[in-house]
Amino acid sequence: MQNPDSADSPAEFRLGQRVHSLGDPRRMGTVKYVGPVQGYSGTWVGVDWDNGDAKHDGALDGRRYFQAHAAKSGSFVRPHNLSAGISLLQALLLRYRSTTSKEEEEEMYVLSASNRRVSVQLVGKEQIEDKLSRFEELTAASLSYLGVSSIGAPFEICSVVPNLKELDLTGNLLSEWKDVGTICVQLPGLAALNLSNNLMAHDITGLPLLMNLRVLVLNNTGIKWKEVEIIRHSLPAIEELHLMGNNLRAITPASSSIVQGFDYLRLLNLEDNHIAEWDEILKLSQLRSLEQLHLNKNHLKHIFYPDSDAIHQLLNGIDSLEKGCKPFQNLHCLLLGGNNIEDLASVDSLNSFPMLKDIRLSENPVADPGRGGIPRFVLIARLSKVEILNGSEVSRRERKESEIRYVRLVISKMHGNPEEITRLHPRFAELKEFHGIEDERPLTGAAGPQKMASGLLSINLKCIGASIGEKPPLTKKLPATTTIGKLKNLCESFFKLKSIKPRLFLQEEGSPLPILLDDEMASLMDLGIGSESTILIDEES
Repeated sequence: MQNPDSADSPAEFRLGQRVHSLGDPRRMGTVKYVGPVQGYSGTWVGVDWDNGDAKHDGALDGRRYFQAHAAKSGSFVRPHNLSAGISLLQALLLRYRSTTSKEEEEEMYVLSASNRRVSVQLVGKEQIEDKLSRFEELTAASLSYLGVSSIGAPFEICSVVPNLKELDLTGNLLSEWKDVGTICVQLPGLAALNLSNNLMAHDITGLPLLMNLRVLVLNNTGIKWKEVEIIRHSLPAIEELHLMGNNLRAITPASSSIVQGFDYLRLLNLEDNHIAEWDEILKLSQLRSLEQLHLNKNHLKHIFYPDSDAIHQLLNGIDSLEKGCKPFQNLHCLLLGGNNIEDLASVDSLNSFPMLKDIRLSENPVADPGRGGIPRFVLIARLSKVEILNGSEVSRRERKESEIRYVRLVISKMHGNPEEITRLHPRFAELKEFHGIEDERPLTGAAGPQKMASGLLSINLKCIGASIGEKPPLTKKLPATTTIGKLKNLCESFFKLKSIKPRLFLQEEGSPLPILLDDEMASLMDLGIGSESTILIDEES
């Protein structure tokens, strides 16, 4: 509660209005109450703050005035300490015709569709300011966090910025879809619109046909899929749709079991939501133009490629769909990082996607060796078509080495029957034949000179521990049966480590972090470590 001010004159705020704290356009909230508060003089505005950082839930001294969305997201504020925002035209003048200070220049950035800041570099500041002040030459505008709450005189927009193609309205006070429609109608050349961090109304009215809009970013806007189904009728040419951070749990098509329309949609971003069931994602499988599907940071545990029975059940007798349309027929990028996938069947199912070549599986249990998952080389070997894995390109050399290493790893652990091996390692027989690898384990039976030579691996050893000091790297030829425990002893001798107890890590090409080698009984062969591998020597902490 702020100190009462007898000089207060009630400002006109309405329930549901979006406001920000005066002087701090990043502190935004929704008006939930306007009127007196028992025990305090004057008019107060009850605000439910977006960031949840306030004082109460809308109740004060045993009396409820409104219901906030969280236990500490509500507070009462004097009207003069709130701003109802400014118009779009005022924001343009403020951002592009005001003289900017150094601090303001440092704050000038655009927010990418993936919520990353991209700085606007003012090279030739005076020339740029001169150009930007001539609004008719402006093709892209960033009006993020300026408190834009209205359009202003709508017919002025087109005359002021007639050539605008990209507009970033991240973090403003817009909520009405009719205002979005007005912006797009008045800017016929507008192709990309970012409305992230504007809490949009659930009642979608007044949204016209937006023929030219290609990219729409609705991250953290509170939109639900039923509203996506409504706005899609106004977006016949949409190519990119970003829906990050909207607490989406289900995909609910309007009139059937699958999502239809979106004829030109190439990229759908559903990152940072709460989708747990792959069946929800299968509802997107008939979007024929879909090339990129971003599902990082959801709650998926298992994925699969649907067979004909699953597709028949999914389509549920829909006759309007073209026959012969494969599920996800044009999908070439699938980002699944930061989910809860832990089974190898999910990994193997990715081979069934017809065009898939860019895959992210990082921060899943199945791809984290520290949590019992498989290392990068095994992922590459199991994924026959992957060209980019976890953001790193898979070169021809890395693929060949990974597949050979994987086959040798499986051979070293073969104890079951052939059917069991085929079930656990679907690509094993194919890769073994392709690379011409013998069935027998190395170093078994007679160990003549030729046999011993074939079992020697050239291993690069590199010290990285701070207290070990600077020591030149070594390359040693070691038997493939050398255990990690034995290698640690050898490293103590090679580098004269004396009292330092070493920890060993395998450095893999394309992998951002080295893999800890902590099983002292496992051999180099057991771990699939091949010739020319690099092992890092650190110290026990």
